[in-house]
Amino acid sequence: MTSKTIVKTALCALAMGLALFGTAGAQAQNLVIGGKNFTEQLLLSDMTAQYLRAKGYDTELKNGLGTTLMRSALESGQLDIVWDYTGTALIVYNHIEDKLDPEQIYQKVKALDAPRGLAWLNESGLNNTYAFAMPRKLAEQYGIHTLQDLADRINADDREGGKPHLMGVDYEFASRPDGLGPMQDLYGFRLERSEVKQMDPGLVYTALKNEQLFVGLTYASDGRIKGFDLQLLDDDKGYFAAYKATPVVRQDILDKNPALAGQLNALAAKIDTATMTELNKRVDIDQEPVAKVAADFLKQAGLI
Repeated sequence: MTSKTIVKTALCALAMGLALFGTAGAQAQNLVIGGKNFTEQLLLSDMTAQYLRAKGYDTELKNGLGTTLMRSALESGQLDIVWDYTGTALIVYNHIEDKLDPEQIYQKVKALDAPRGLAWLNESGLNNTYAFAMPRKLAEQYGIHTLQDLADRINADDREGGKPHLMGVDYEFASRPDGLGPMQDLYGFRLERSEVKQMDPGLVYTALKNEQLFVGLTYASDGRIKGFDLQLLDDDKGYFAAYKATPVVRQDILDKNPALAGQLNALAAKIDTATMTELNKRVDIDQEPVAKVAADFLKQAGLI
């Protein structure tokens, strides 16, 4: 073999090696996982990063983002994987306020995002929707388990000239067109202006804990529900939209990583509202580190 042939053969081998390296690099590319700036999202993004690392992916975590910023980063390709909520996508991103059931919401946002190159995978059992809660002692004292029970109690007390029923809500919910007013119309009760206390969402939980409120607006999977021994009231007429937590992935990332969808769906299948409430409590009330709580969950769920 001549020296010229040897050089040519070596160059071909090098080119082939670089091509193979490039292909492998595309398959094992760094997955950038985003998350919003509250406890539940910090947990979801962290557990996803740990889970996928255990599956052999390189992962980069970028959480602590605002809702619209995270969405923009996903659409622009700066993020590859996020957990988002079906109700948020319907109402905030797509400005749809039609009353839809949970399955209709999921199918709607999935269809709307497909042309944008975003794939909604399987919903988890986590529904972090709006919810009203009471101090458990008061709820048991009055036998209130649902929003209709609450409405009936308020109406009965009004007829008997009873004491005011202080309700704590955030500033937005008090005035938004799908907020407090229409909810009262649906359930058939009416609070006086003086009975509605508008406050920071975090203060609602503290006021409920201290029994300074009769009832307050919360989020269904917030750790303080359990930590402060509050009773969630069932939305028995389905007023609130579903906010089902779901992995959302750029379609080109799924195309390059054929096993990824199934792996993320397996993770989603292990998450529900009760589980996430407990995980949120461990971070917010028990002051455990997010990474530790996420790792514990993955191990206990048999995912790593």
